[in-house]
Amino acid sequence: MPSRLESDQARSIRQIEQRYLIGVEGATEVLLIRHGDIYEGHSDGDDPPLSPLGQAQAVHLAARLRRSNVAAVYASPLRRALETAQAIGPDFIVEPRLVEAATAVGERLHISVSEPGHEIVERMVAAVDDAVMNHPAHRIVMIGHGVAIIHYLSHVMRLEYGRLRIYPHFTGINVVRALGDRRMVTTLGDIAHLEPAPSQAP
Repeated sequence: MPSRLESDQARSIRQIEQRYLIGVEGATEVLLIRHGDIYEGHSDGDDPPLSPLGQAQAVHLAARLRRSNVAAVYASPLRRALETAQAIGPDFIVEPRLVEAATAVGERLHISVSEPGHEIVERMVAAVDDAVMNHPAHRIVMIGHGVAIIHYLSHVMRLEYGRLRIYPHFTGINVVRALGDRRMVTTLGDIAHLEPAPSQAP
């Protein structure tokens, strides 16, 4: 029979989970996912397609998501996001507000963001909020871009942009749970689908 202390600890953990909207009825699960790789053998261009590596990543992502009950898939109108969404399935919604932030490569290969941060956040918030409103209590996938996704996650976590020191992996899954006006980040940069399968014992 569990002790009183164990019962209190269990209730405390369940209370924390509820604060993060885990297992809460009516919450929508938003999977914010960066597109697949475009840089392997990359050629200059404003709207490059997925590289062979990116195509393989998208296939692994799609195989993982097929095991989930996804109500809708949204994608940025840029080619790399569209091709990632197409790997998941033919039915998806093009959402212009998921587009990548305007960037430029400067001295020492430093990438600078020219779109104001508050504008990135505003459009990402609007895109996610509309998708949540259209699919309450469901799981939805939103295929976007690294800089824009990091801006949104930082906003939800109440962090100044640049404080969230995480690399946005290609096809990495970030999970935000939503209910009413509440938004809680529960997963960052999950790329388990890209890990090699364990070798089979003889």
